[in-house]
Amino acid sequence: MIIGVPKEIKTLENRVAATPGAVASLVRRGHTVLVENGAGIGSGCTDDEYIAAGAKMVDAATAWSAEMVYKVKEPIASEYKYLRPDLILFTYLHLAADRPQTDALLAGGTTGIAYETVQLANGALPLLTPMSEVAGRMATQEGAKYLEKPMGGRGVLLGGVPGVPPAEVVVLGGGVVGLNAAKMAMGLGASVTLLDISHGRLQYIDDVFGGRIKTITSTEPNIRDWVKKADLVIGAVLIPGAKAPHLITREMLSTMKEGSVIVDVAVDQGGCVETIKPTTHDHPTYVVDGVVHYGVANMPGAVPRTSTFALCNQTLPYAIALADKGVNALRHDRALALGLNTYKGKLTCPAVGEAFGLPSSTPEAALA
Repeated sequence: MIIGVPKEIKTLENRVAATPGAVASLVRRGHTVLVENGAGIGSGCTDDEYIAAGAKMVDAATAWSAEMVYKVKEPIASEYKYLRPDLILFTYLHLAADRPQTDALLAGGTTGIAYETVQLANGALPLLTPMSEVAGRMATQEGAKYLEKPMGGRGVLLGGVPGVPPAEVVVLGGGVVGLNAAKMAMGLGASVTLLDISHGRLQYIDDVFGGRIKTITSTEPNIRDWVKKADLVIGAVLIPGAKAPHLITREMLSTMKEGSVIVDVAVDQGGCVETIKPTTHDHPTYVVDGVVHYGVANMPGAVPRTSTFALCNQTLPYAIALADKGVNALRHDRALALGLNTYKGKLTCPAVGEAFGLPSSTPEAALA
């Protein structure tokens, strides 16, 4: 198969889908890999390394002309022209928060396979996990930065100092993002409270951390109470493939401390804060009712060297399966089949259909 690896063009996105090592693995299996010139520079992967691995260096249009395009982020408007019926697109899509992209993929008849909805039998999301780990850890790091007074925050040090209490960090969601955020905040000495709807998950976190992270059942009254106390709120809620629920309403902002910070990691799925909107690394924050909002939708792009290698470690086996078998790979791997979001002009992710009121089918029905 001919595989294209375009350069990511989202604002300050420096990741790349395939490392030189991944390219070498694909080439050894007899595939042709077209890498756009300069695609890996932001992650420290040079064109010479790709050439040594067996890639052909090409322009953007040629990379997109491949049978399968292997990417990191969803196509943006200037890339919609490349979408077509004979293209397999393997990347993050996050369609439930992006109607224009959904329409473009359907109009193009593209086979769109989303990293974030590939799901194992135990419910794990193997291609979302590595970036969730990065984003969760970064959420605490960025939140600590924007709590600083020159950055618009309250002027609170996350860990406090002897004689002065630490910051109150409230994490909504106990999944991969939330657990990593809470672990980082605890490590920096903050007072950490984590809310989740799953009692089993709260039991697990309480056991693992020996009670050092306070665990609270996530209900509207509890969320309302805890955001009042928070210096930093981290939104880490995920419903696979679906739009995130708004757990923090505009009305709740008025009860929060002046200069407190919200980092909503769920922003690429619409966000769990009513007042959140996507921002970029060059303009990451804005203020509503005195509360600093951080809504960067590609947080791991700020640490591309770490993120690229962590992501490629997990996506490469699936990319190899698609390269070897094409769409038939989906028929042999149910986890990968659940990643199918669009196929032959049909929407194949019911959660996206529900978000937009569009007709949809399951991946299995579409592939039958």
